[in-house]
Amino acid sequence: MKSSFLTNIGLALLRIAPSLMLMTHGYPKLQKLISGNLEFANPLGIGEGPSLFLTVIGEFIAPILLIFGYKTRFAAIPALLTMLVAGFVVHGPDPFGKKELALLYATCFVTIIFLGPGKYSVDRK
Repeated sequence: MKSSFLTNIGLALLRIAPSLMLMTHGYPKLQKLISGNLEFANPLGIGEGPSLFLTVIGEFIAPILLIFGYKTRFAAIPALLTMLVAGFVVHGPDPFGKKELALLYATCFVTIIFLGPGKYSVDRK
C-alpha cells in the first residue's frame, strides 16, 4: 500500500512539475498571441501565427490539463511535440546545453504518456 501511495505521489509530481513551464514559457506566448503580436519563429514552415498558436497549445493549454490530470495522455502529446521541435529544430544547431531543457521536458512528457496520470488526477482509475 505504501508503495502504491508513493508511486501515485510520484506520478502527480511528474505531471505537475514540468507543467509549471506554462508560467515562464507558455503564459508570455499566450499574452503575445492575445495581443495580436504574431512575430514568432517559423521552424516548420507553416507560418509565424500558426506556429505561435500551436506553441501556446503545447506550452500553456496542455500543461494546464496535465496539472489537473485531465485527458492526461492526450494532453502530453502536444507538450511533447512542442518540446521535440524546440529541442531538435529550433535549437538543433545549438550546443547540448541550449537544448537540454527542452529535451528534459520531452522526456517527462513521454514518461507521462507511458505511465498515465496516477490516482491523484481527474482521470484516476
